[in-house]
Amino acid sequence: MNKTILVCLLLMLSGEATIFAQTGSAKTSSNTFDTLLYNDLHWRNIGPWRGGRSLAVSGVTDQPNVYYFGAVGGGIWKSEDYGQSWNCISDSTFHSSSLGAIAVAPSDPNILYVCM
Repeated sequence: MNKTILVCLLLMLSGEATIFAQTGSAKTSSNTFDTLLYNDLHWRNIGPWRGGRSLAVSGVTDQPNVYYFGAVGGGIWKSEDYGQSWNCISDSTFHSSSLGAIAVAPSDPNILYVCM
């Protein structure tokens, strides 16, 4: 990780940021913390596990684990496990290369409105 980013993150987590004056001098913080607390933090991709970009996303209000997204390359993708895994639910239904918008019907979460 870039040392500058790490230092900024640690300063934000400590509760006080270092303030640099025009002369370049800095006010130091008296707060200390155990850096071992942050050793297990790692960057991770939270999905979906496919290439490309998404143009439209939507979720189901009464089902916080269910999400949909429309891919630039086409297709509607659904997650029922808070975004851990995604499945294409449109197969070859659409004959357009990308989705522009997607929404879940307020009256029935089994109905999706999709714009191409």
